[in-house]
Amino acid sequence: MNSLNHPDYQALVQLVRARWDSARVLVVGDVMLDRYAIGHVERVSPEAPVPVVRADRTSERPGGAANVAMNLAKLGGVALLAGIVGEDQDGWMLKSLLKEAGVEASLVPVAGMPTTSKLRVIGQKQQIVRLDFENSSPRPEPAYQVLLARVREALPSASAVVISDYDKGTLTPALCQQVITEATKLGIPVLVDPKSKNFSHYAGATTICPNLAELSLATGEDAADVDALLGHGQRFVSDYRLQYLTVTMGEKGIVVLWPEGQYHAAAMARQVFDVSGAGDTVIATLAICAANGVDLRLAAELANVTAGIVIGKIGTVPVTQEELLAELGAAAVVKLYLQKTPALSQLLERIAAWRAAGDRIVFTNGCFDLLHVGHVTLLERCKQFGERLIIGINSDASVARLKGPSRPIISETERMRVLSSLAVTDAVVIFDEPTPIELIRAIRPDVLVKGGDYTEATVVGAEDVKGWGGRVELVPLVPGLSTSEIVRRASGA
Repeated sequence: MNSLNHPDYQALVQLVRARWDSARVLVVGDVMLDRYAIGHVERVSPEAPVPVVRADRTSERPGGAANVAMNLAKLGGVALLAGIVGEDQDGWMLKSLLKEAGVEASLVPVAGMPTTSKLRVIGQKQQIVRLDFENSSPRPEPAYQVLLARVREALPSASAVVISDYDKGTLTPALCQQVITEATKLGIPVLVDPKSKNFSHYAGATTICPNLAELSLATGEDAADVDALLGHGQRFVSDYRLQYLTVTMGEKGIVVLWPEGQYHAAAMARQVFDVSGAGDTVIATLAICAANGVDLRLAAELANVTAGIVIGKIGTVPVTQEELLAELGAAAVVKLYLQKTPALSQLLERIAAWRAAGDRIVFTNGCFDLLHVGHVTLLERCKQFGERLIIGINSDASVARLKGPSRPIISETERMRVLSSLAVTDAVVIFDEPTPIELIRAIRPDVLVKGGDYTEATVVGAEDVKGWGGRVELVPLVPGLSTSEIVRRASGA
């Protein structure tokens, strides 16, 4: 299974900033109103063995297909929404919330049937109970005809279509096929979030996006046997004339399946508060990517990121573009750190590639405890001597042996993180020995650099470096700057 462990997050940031606002996505499906009563649990009811939740606040949010549309709008796209509501207060509230969020909603009112709504009671950040108010029986035929007419009216301006099927009566098999057929004629990708176990309802779509439980129901395979499940799912691509199948697997990430192969986008580890609406966020992200022609692998990676954000929230709360960009920025920092702090074996492979490209390798070393402008100046000068700068740092144990038990002030992990964030740094590697001589002999730098408080005769590794044709450079220190001096001033000594 292919996996892009560390995608190019900076490229994803540029993609989101440059292209998403042009995407117009039509969502067709079961709209709902989600209500929340949020509070604290302090005791058990004397009337029954159930917790008593003291409600501090209540809120209403669009749910179901309406939450998909909300995610699209908050992510920066243009959201079009078609669905059916009741002629009731919940329907009015849903329309008002969607209008306020900038969703272009076209909701068909039906008398005598309630707007689907859910009331979730939350205590101590955990869902205690959910009450559903719904009627999932078929809607009157005229309502379907009006809905289809509104879909046809919206399709020409759409760049992608989402069929959001919650099995609440809005989407009949015939309506699904009509939407898919008409969108396909216009060359518009169709993504389906399924609740029906009969995937033939969605035949001809671009992709169907089940979770493992939904795929298990559709295939009859045991949800615990992931390999068998994905193998059966892969056959569905041909069986139902899909371009690919997208399977969400919770903490295991997302797998995209097509007849010739599959791609696994691994999820980031996250604390989970509430999975409500996570599927809506995933398909909204995939749809806005499809609308922009984004490679499906990158789309899966982005969907992982947005899913990771939403499960850290309580309730069906859409992910905003600002949150996504912030998360991608943080992930880029982590990726940069991982890239710049390889194991020695990986570093040596990288050095070989750099040398093959004609790059000169510069090496310097030190404790770099309490990084200050003197350190930064030294490193900037180092980079002037070659194309690649490798920094060797003493481990915590090595620093303690050299400087005493009160040092280091900053741990080795933190020192590596700070040094890796500098633009001049190409790699940071740690050593536990008193001197870096073995590290120098392994790296074989072209230039070895130390501060001006050394002489060439006292630089560890100088003779070795000159022996293979390299050179030693001594850089003048910034007067009055050292970690020991900074500690002395801070302590008032």
